[in-house]
Amino acid sequence: MKLINYILIFIILSIAPCFADNHSDFLVWKENFKKVALQNDISEKTFDKVMANVKFLPNVIKYDRYQPEFYEDTKTYITKRTSSKKVSKGLMFYKKNSNLINTVEDQYNINKELLLALMGIETNFGTYVGKMDILSSLSTLSFDKRRSEFFSNELIILLKLIENNQIDYKTLYGSWAGAFGYFQFMPSTMKNFAIDYDKNSYIDLKNNNDAYASAANYLNKIGWNNEEPCFYKINLSNEVPKKYLNVSAKKLHDKKKLEYLRKYITNDDILDKRFNNLTAALITPDKDIIPEAENLSPAYVVFNNYEIILKWNRSLRFSLAVCTLKDKFKNEL
Repeated sequence: MKLINYILIFIILSIAPCFADNHSDFLVWKENFKKVALQNDISEKTFDKVMANVKFLPNVIKYDRYQPEFYEDTKTYITKRTSSKKVSKGLMFYKKNSNLINTVEDQYNINKELLLALMGIETNFGTYVGKMDILSSLSTLSFDKRRSEFFSNELIILLKLIENNQIDYKTLYGSWAGAFGYFQFMPSTMKNFAIDYDKNSYIDLKNNNDAYASAANYLNKIGWNNEEPCFYKINLSNEVPKKYLNVSAKKLHDKKKLEYLRKYITNDDILDKRFNNLTAALITPDKDIIPEAENLSPAYVVFNNYEIILKWNRSLRFSLAVCTLKDKFKNEL
């Protein structure tokens, strides 16, 4: 597929109004975006068929402006997503699908506990995959100025998958942000990592076989290591330099060997010495987001596996929740 012409997209999307509720301007955007699609090897037949009923969705803009990953405190966020009820449901799901899950774990060398945790947090083990029209969601976010370049590219990729008969556009209902299936793949993730595991010439991410193998393949390719930790919850000393404290998921900075960071961790006896040479970072996820949050609490030392989950969803709390639930499953399986 050709690289999308970002300059043309920027010009087209610059006509979008500051107030993203102008449906007439959305129709103008749609006509102009068709030109971009055709330039990226999307046939007119596919575009007209697939985009015929695409609509501007005002609620998508509201959801984009307010996400719980950025407003709930860490304790609340993790507790909601790693409850005993969630664990019980995951164990039931595992019991029914153990052959598939164990086979995929062995084939792709990805902990089954991690796959269960991701599926549990993303879609409650496939019971809630989202009801939004993904094509309309992506179109709305492409039209909106805040992250138009990213979502325009995702929309082009999705149209290309449809063009190549890899995805059935009639099944595309998912999250408000355009994620799809049991593990909530964005179109670019579908393109790069999704697998037709059951060999039926069709990728169905709402099917356990394709979904599980695709998630495991993705984690394997981006570097998850079964033998390394994800994080430790720690207590920080008051002497820790502020520069070492990460409060944003965009890019973790000032990473050091765990052995070096121990001097700032007052409960360092919980840290396994086997991991002293691993590169680590300190995060204080509530600071600068939660009103009146403490400067040094809660705090965590995080490793490469944690950053792998950040690639899945760039939220400090999401990664903590996934790894917490993973450990709960490990204690049960």
